[in-house]
Amino acid sequence: MSSPPSFTRSFLDASKAQACVHCGLCLSACPTYLETGNENDSPRGRIYIMRALEEQRLALDELSTGPIDRCLGCRACEVACPSGVQYGALLEETREHIEQHHRRPLRERLWRWGIEFVFSRPVLLRMALIPARLIRAARLGWLLPRVMREALALLPPSQPATPIPVLSPAAGSPKRQVGFLRGCVMQVLFARTNAASVKLLNQSGCDVLTPPEQGCCGALFAHSGRLDAARDCARKNIATFEAQPVDAIVVNAAGCGSMLKEYGHLLKDDPAWRERAARFSEKVRDLVEELKPAKAVSARATTPLKVTYHDACHLAHAQRICTAPRDLVRAIQGVDLLELTEASMCCGSAGSYNLTEPQMAAQLQERKCAHIVATGADVVLTSNPGCLLQIQAGLERAGAGHIRVEHIADFLEREQYH
Repeated sequence: MSSPPSFTRSFLDASKAQACVHCGLCLSACPTYLETGNENDSPRGRIYIMRALEEQRLALDELSTGPIDRCLGCRACEVACPSGVQYGALLEETREHIEQHHRRPLRERLWRWGIEFVFSRPVLLRMALIPARLIRAARLGWLLPRVMREALALLPPSQPATPIPVLSPAAGSPKRQVGFLRGCVMQVLFARTNAASVKLLNQSGCDVLTPPEQGCCGALFAHSGRLDAARDCARKNIATFEAQPVDAIVVNAAGCGSMLKEYGHLLKDDPAWRERAARFSEKVRDLVEELKPAKAVSARATTPLKVTYHDACHLAHAQRICTAPRDLVRAIQGVDLLELTEASMCCGSAGSYNLTEPQMAAQLQERKCAHIVATGADVVLTSNPGCLLQIQAGLERAGAGHIRVEHIADFLEREQYH
């Protein structure tokens, strides 16, 4: 192992790192530790590595960065931690340090850059999907490198473009006016879900404003350690939604919503944006927080539809929202909600994790899908695009493609209003 490099400034918030007392209560919540049994792949092990890098007791090389890269950033450890360790913030600070000071192999750098560049730009993502779908239709995927074949397997069926108007009026007298984040992946791969989300908001009495100037939430950049790029995204969205007279900003993708709710933290050291970011974050609400349970008579009232629910990590752990989606589903007559074993355990998607760490992602995908199959459910619901793609591909691989995978917005809109 090479000698530790010398750094001129601290990258880690010492008080946050020292809050960890290494009690180990996080171990049973950590997906990677449960898979490997390796202490380095646990939250407390990673915090030890972070502190060793900060104190220059450990070299910045593949041995030290590997466990940090393998972290899903699911933040289940934060829920389990009795000391209130802010692990997500520590992870982002460390990944920023790695990004700035560790030179990865060229192939890996290009792959990571390509993911961020394309997935944060809907126009480029649409263009990239054209050859990808042609290759899959022609069954030529075997010609691609393994990592690209695995990415190809995640593609959902094509959906027609469903543009969201700038103003979608409430059904009846409006009770409030909300902004809507259409997302990058959501508007390209899940356009129908966005339309269903807006319809649900309209039916609940909301005028919905979807400003075209909005951009990427910045989550992909933050998770990879490119915090300056994430801050640029935050400033753009704050300025865009500040110009709209809205009571709340509604998001239907858990990862995006978690990012928006943390703009205050992201820009805490920027005096020009700190207070604006905090006010913005206070307005952000996930779709399931904004909707209220409404009884709807289902055509399957005599033959219950068996449904299970997978908690997206950044809804359950980062935003601590678990009850609201279940209440919305239970309110529909004729639906039998079956609880999923390890419902809040990460499925392996984790933003772009399944593209950068495909081996561990596949292990977690298999574990998640085995639990889904065991419920006997007809439908599995979730609230994040990455989870939808990961679980659908995993069920197909497991020979359980008959189980429908849906965003909760699509399910609620169909069951309540069709």
